[in-house]
Amino acid sequence: MRILFAGGGTGGHLYPGLAIARAMRMLEPSVDPFFIGAARGIERQVLPGTGFPHELLDLHPLYRSRPWLNWRTLWGAVSAWRRLSVNAHRTHPACVVGTGGYASGVALAYAAIHRIPIAIQEQNSFPGLTTRFFSRYARQVHNGFPEASQHLHPGPRTQIFDTGNPIEPPPTPLPDRRAARVEWGFPAEGGRVMLVYGGSQGAKAINDAVARWLARTELADVYVIWATGDRTFAEFSPLANERVRILPYLSPIANAYAAADFALTRGGAMATAELCAWGIPPIVVPLPTAAADHQTANAKALAAAGAAELIPQSELSAERLDQSVRALVISPQLLAERSAAAANRGRPEAAMDIARHILGMLDIEPIAG
Repeated sequence: MRILFAGGGTGGHLYPGLAIARAMRMLEPSVDPFFIGAARGIERQVLPGTGFPHELLDLHPLYRSRPWLNWRTLWGAVSAWRRLSVNAHRTHPACVVGTGGYASGVALAYAAIHRIPIAIQEQNSFPGLTTRFFSRYARQVHNGFPEASQHLHPGPRTQIFDTGNPIEPPPTPLPDRRAARVEWGFPAEGGRVMLVYGGSQGAKAINDAVARWLARTELADVYVIWATGDRTFAEFSPLANERVRILPYLSPIANAYAAADFALTRGGAMATAELCAWGIPPIVVPLPTAAADHQTANAKALAAAGAAELIPQSELSAERLDQSVRALVISPQLLAERSAAAANRGRPEAAMDIARHILGMLDIEPIAG
C-alpha cells in the first residue's frame, strides 16, 4: 500500500515524515512509503540513505523578497505536477501525508483535486502557509503544538489531533542522570548541567553570548555541555575546561540530554519537542529570521505553559543570560516546576500515535502494537 509523503526543504519538515513512515512500517509492514521532495532541499542529502523510495522534483519556495524569481516556483510546480501524475498512475497512493514546507504544497494540491485522503503534520505553534491552506481539505491534522489549532481552517470532515511532534523517543526509563554526568567528566552530584545547542549548524548569537557569560561568571554551580556548530568550533573550543565541555556537534545527542538539567537553545519545533520529551526546560532564543517568526511563537507557547523562558535575540547578553541561569540554579523549585511543565508538553510517542491515526483513517488494523 503506497503512502505518499510530501515535505521538506529543511530538516524540520523532512524528519517528521521519516519518523512517521518508520512508525507505519513498524505497525504495518505492508505500507510502502514513497517520498516526494525538492531537489534543492536537504532531502537530496538525507533521503538516499534512508532506504525509502523517493523522487526529487524541481520545487521552489515563494520568493517573497524577490518576487521576480517566482517564475521558477510556477515552472517547478507545473513540472512537479506532471511527475506526480505519472507516479500516481503507476501506483495509486492510498494517502498523502504532508509535513509542510514548500516541498509539500504541490502534492497536497494534487491529492485534494484527485480526492486522495490527506493527513497533515504541523510542527509549529503558528502553522505554515501550506498547512493553513490545506487544512480545509485534510482528513486529519496532527499538531505539534496545541496552539496551532486556533490558526487552522478545517473542513467539515477534518479531525484535529494534539499528537505532538514525531521524534526519536527517549528510552524508558530515562538514563540515570548521575551516571550520565560522570560520563561527561562532571561530578555525579552538585550543581546543574546546562546544555547549549543552537542546532546542527550552531547559532553564532548564542555562542557569542555564552562566551561573554563564561568570561564573567565563576561557574560555581554550573556545568556546561556546549555544541557550537562545526563552523565556529575552532573559535570557541579554547574556552573548554573541567566545567565546560565543547564539541562541534552532539552525536548522539541523547548522551547530552541524559545529563542536562536545562538548556539554552533556539526555538525550532523539533528541538523543543525533544527537550520536552526528556523533561528538560529550555531558555529559548528564537531565530529572528525564521519564516513567519514561528520560533518566537513556539517559545511563547512554551513560556505560557511554564515550560520555558523566552529571551529575544535582541535582548540576549551575558548579563541577561546570567540572570536566567542563576534563577534556575539557586531555585530548585523553579527548575522542578519548569521541568514538570516541559515533561507535560512532551509527546515522546507522537510518531506511533500519528501512524496509528492515519492507518485507522484508511481502515487498516495495524499488525503490531
